[in-house]
Amino acid sequence: MPRRSKSSSRWLQEHAKDPYVRRARQEGWRSRAVFKLEQIQRAERFIRPGMLIVDLGAAPGGWSQFAARMLTGRGEVFALDILPMGAVPGVTFIQGDFREQGALDQLRAALAGRKADLVMSDMAPNLSGIDAVDQPRAMHLAELALEFADEVLKPGGDLLLKLFQGSGFQELVREIRRRFATVKLRKPAASRARSAEVYLLARGRKMV
Repeated sequence: MPRRSKSSSRWLQEHAKDPYVRRARQEGWRSRAVFKLEQIQRAERFIRPGMLIVDLGAAPGGWSQFAARMLTGRGEVFALDILPMGAVPGVTFIQGDFREQGALDQLRAALAGRKADLVMSDMAPNLSGIDAVDQPRAMHLAELALEFADEVLKPGGDLLLKLFQGSGFQELVREIRRRFATVKLRKPAASRARSAEVYLLARGRKMV
């Protein structure tokens, strides 16, 4: 069996001690990431019953699980990820690569021409630890999510997008401000302090 690297061992030890990991297990959530969404929702109240929501980069399902509970049986969640995801009540899941046409076509078919109230993206690339490689990949996914939101959001709809601070970040934020009425950047307490990730909540899609 190959030996774990020191950094991998440190991550496993930190993960085991993480209070959000323990809380997710105790409360039956799919992942600790649910608390990032929960903390943004508590502040912004942007998920409401009756909405049609698209969740990009959904596996293992924490965000979809939370969104479905917030809908209280009124509304729909459509989730997409390249990885498999166990069934979540109230969620339609499509397994596929968001960067490929086939997966997008399946998602469009599931939506059947209906427009979304909210697009959420917690997508991130597989990180190499090399910023010059990771940041462009992360920005590409964010740009694809924005393009998709332009296509499927209702006028006045909202976008919640994971971004990584670095090259291209400010330019993308300026572009999103042009397309939405209000834009806020949030760093939830559940987001690890050392991570460059932030969450952008854009509300009120404009007709541009």
